[in-house]
Amino acid sequence: MDHFPIFVQTDAARIIVSGGGDAALAKLRLLLKTRAKITVFAADAAPEIAQWHAAGQLTLVGRAMDYGDAVCATLFYGANEDEAEDARTAHLARTCGAMVNIVDNLEDSQFITPAIVDRDPVTIAIGTEGAAPVLARAIKADLEERLPQSLGTLARIGKTFRKASYALSFGRARRDFWRAFYFDAGPKAIAQGKDKVLPALESLLNIHLNKTAREGHVAFVGGGPGDPELLTLKARRALDEADVVIYDRLITPEILELARREATMIDVGKEGFGVHTPQEHINALLVEHAQAGAQVVRLKSGDATVFGRLDEEIDAVDAHSIGWHIVPGITSASAAVATIGQSLTRRGRNASVRFLTGHDTRGFADHDWHALAKPGEVAAIYMGKKSARFIQGRLLMHGADRHTPVTVIENASRVDQRVLETTLDALPAALEAAKLDGPALTFLGLAPRAALAAAPTIKIEEFA
Repeated sequence: MDHFPIFVQTDAARIIVSGGGDAALAKLRLLLKTRAKITVFAADAAPEIAQWHAAGQLTLVGRAMDYGDAVCATLFYGANEDEAEDARTAHLARTCGAMVNIVDNLEDSQFITPAIVDRDPVTIAIGTEGAAPVLARAIKADLEERLPQSLGTLARIGKTFRKASYALSFGRARRDFWRAFYFDAGPKAIAQGKDKVLPALESLLNIHLNKTAREGHVAFVGGGPGDPELLTLKARRALDEADVVIYDRLITPEILELARREATMIDVGKEGFGVHTPQEHINALLVEHAQAGAQVVRLKSGDATVFGRLDEEIDAVDAHSIGWHIVPGITSASAAVATIGQSLTRRGRNASVRFLTGHDTRGFADHDWHALAKPGEVAAIYMGKKSARFIQGRLLMHGADRHTPVTVIENASRVDQRVLETTLDALPAALEAAKLDGPALTFLGLAPRAALAAAPTIKIEEFA
């Protein structure tokens, strides 16, 4: 992040614009929405700028900017549309301590002006570090359509009521009150007229003051395979409401970013055959925070019900009479198999599919390897990289074809996803040579479709 987003106080602040052409006009149309004291320096200003000066909306000085003109200025915009003049005036502004923006010159600017969605006092700023202004405008247009014009009115009325809301305890009680206002009671009241909004606020506050606090609760949430766009709407809602998020090692930073900034984030990651958080400690954390009244999200990679030790955690919260619910997620096998253009089952090939975990080799010993070794069988093996040689040996011992296709998909659905295409007899050597270091799924009996332009694919020939 090269530009840290902040909102600058502009009430009575001094803002300087150097230039009087189209670039200056574009900035001034936005700046005039503020209550800043705006001064424009331009020897030849556009007629609109002269009109704003005549109306008292800004001060126009009919000459080029000179030494001392930017004293006490908070912001400076170089909009001369001339590289040399912009450099000269920006230097003058910097010597006076003003923050400098030069139009269409990201490298020499100290700040940038983002695309803005204006629902005053609700303001949404969209920045792309100057890399994609067209994209920023597209996002702005989308948000403009989604946010009602009445949002600003609700926010202004709500602002006057903030001190009254302090009667509610800090944290969840206040959040629940304001969520109910902005997304339910407020829109209903404003539809009947602005004069109905304040009485609706007072009534709502009375309801929440006499409301029994929500008991602690645990949501077991499937975080999907890693792509935040594959997260369900229900999962996103749970993250938005969580006071505490207890998450696994494979949860991506992009998904963690969706949690509230105020939420307590607890990493309980486990690494196969390596450092890990004891399950008993995770169980204790769930109970501790829920008993304290928190809304807890236990965020698991993929689907919480697949190889996630979910039953042990449910038993732990049940033992303390704590409420819970499950939010399903897209299991990694579903996301990974989509990458290679295959389906897990196909008429005439296999009517069932096995989900196995390579983490528990003791459980492997009791598996029906004879059935899995038959032609046409399909299995999705989670965490199977380190047990590849064991899997290979069991299958070959029970008569599996050495040339059975095997596909290993690392970091399924993520930007750094890789696909390893090999066969059963070459599986351990191929894995060792590929040096996959991310989470991977092994698909027995499936190969990428030949016509599919998939993510970067490593073929067995590379290791022959």
